[in-house]
Amino acid sequence: MPWQAELPLASGPALADNETSRSIALGDRIVPYVLRRAKRRTIGLSIDHRGLRVGAPPRASLREVESLILHHAEWVAQKLDEWRSRRRPETLKIVDGTRLPWLGESLEIRVALGSNRVLWNELAAPVLTLCLRAPAEAPRVLEKALRDKARELFVERLAHFAIPLGLTVPPLSLSAARTRWGSCSLKTGIRLNWRLLHFPRHIIDYVVVHELAHLHQMNHSRRFWAVVGQVCPDYKAARDELKQLAAHCPQW
Repeated sequence: MPWQAELPLASGPALADNETSRSIALGDRIVPYVLRRAKRRTIGLSIDHRGLRVGAPPRASLREVESLILHHAEWVAQKLDEWRSRRRPETLKIVDGTRLPWLGESLEIRVALGSNRVLWNELAAPVLTLCLRAPAEAPRVLEKALRDKARELFVERLAHFAIPLGLTVPPLSLSAARTRWGSCSLKTGIRLNWRLLHFPRHIIDYVVVHELAHLHQMNHSRRFWAVVGQVCPDYKAARDELKQLAAHCPQW
């Protein structure tokens, strides 16, 4: 059987100075990957919508890098196929009557003429009215409104879980990454994806606890998961549910 040349799953930004584009033969398929040299102790593999990416210490040889890829060839092929088979969410049009998943419920969007401000009604079924100067302003005004709500909720949940974990509430910033729901830095604090608002509250709590736990353990060791389990005993189920929900997160 002839080798099958495989294209990246999606085009991405230009490579950084410490990144190179390479390819490797895995059975009957040639798989492209991006090799990133960075200050780290081990070689790591990750796969997302962009394809295979490999992080390696500066001193790791190319032979060592590709030996690890070959050792995990079955896993790499399986994950690449899973990403390729995923259907990207359809791009939503923000018009009067659009509905978005919202904290385990459905948020109804209303559109009216106005000065680019919003009106919330959360007493019964949640409704968000976008008062717009022009219909084209809808995506931007909607995102700002959701970001504001996200910050308010995330601050409250960080404070709620920091106490039982024996932590001071860290600084919070918001992100809009397509494939990452949270990150943690000892220097800058915690970043949470505002799109988490599209998921139920217990999923948000899992992500919050996950990132707070990194302030105790900056890894994913057994000790790390033990910290997560202290306040989120059902974290395994939440982690699996997040993966399923992520595939259907709305985009506009």
